[in-house]
Amino acid sequence: MNFHKPELVVSAGSIEEAEKLFAAGADSVNVGTAQYSLRMPGDFSLPMIGEVSRIAHAQGKKIYVSINSLLHHEELGSLEGYMQQLAQYEVDAIVFGDPAVLMTARKAAPSLKLHWNTETTSTNFRTVNFWAKRGASSALLARELSMQEVIGIKEQSQIPIQVQVHGMTCIFHSKRSLVSNYLHLQESGESDDREKEMFLKENSRGGQHYPIFEDRNGTHVMSHEDICMLEHLGTLVQSGINSLYVETLGKPLSYNCRVVSIYREAIDLLSENPEAAQDPAWMEELQAIQPAGRPLGTGFYFRGQVY
Repeated sequence: MNFHKPELVVSAGSIEEAEKLFAAGADSVNVGTAQYSLRMPGDFSLPMIGEVSRIAHAQGKKIYVSINSLLHHEELGSLEGYMQQLAQYEVDAIVFGDPAVLMTARKAAPSLKLHWNTETTSTNFRTVNFWAKRGASSALLARELSMQEVIGIKEQSQIPIQVQVHGMTCIFHSKRSLVSNYLHLQESGESDDREKEMFLKENSRGGQHYPIFEDRNGTHVMSHEDICMLEHLGTLVQSGINSLYVETLGKPLSYNCRVVSIYREAIDLLSENPEAAQDPAWMEELQAIQPAGRPLGTGFYFRGQVY
């Protein structure tokens, strides 16, 4: 019996990365520009997006563009032209959270498909269906949901559902430049390369480090572990989850390509039989290539985790 084969979506930071992730087995890539997107692994200009769109469609694959930053009034003026260009490039969808993006798309680029993703409030099927009635064609669920909640939303959702299955997650975001402010407070001048090594930790959790970085959209604090749902993909496939997302942020391309290729093999196998035994070498390899200090876990899927 063949089950629905979920789409494998991966974030990409450059044209080269997109090409290599496609070759590794990704069905779609998610990209964005620093002006309008949060926590993308690279800053894509419009010509770069156009090139990746051409590459993707030549292979029968897809490109999604994130417009999920916290938009202020002064940023809306250029959004119409940006989205019109995305429509000309025939990108397969935009990923949004702000209703202003949806309203702009209706006016400037009504042909663009809309994937709803707030990262925090997509936690119940009624909210998902609210956005479905307003034009969203897919929903990306919050990372704080249990497996039971994910399955429950899928059963009631009127549109396809995406969940994250691998990589780090954001646990705090502020529009303020907290890193720069801290460094100035310490009389250390402007932000420098030390920011790349910065992390937070609690005295009661000495072994847990929370990476922190700052960009034009503010400050981001990330989870101390990486989600890894490889051993539980069968449940997601059997439940009919439409799309599985691998977050590549903070990892080298070689690591991301191997992760994608392993998930590709697992998805292909489980789409034939969700109860099929997985190759134990897959998990062993993931553990072997995992960066030091970044444990693998299952996030909130099976426990009420408190970061």
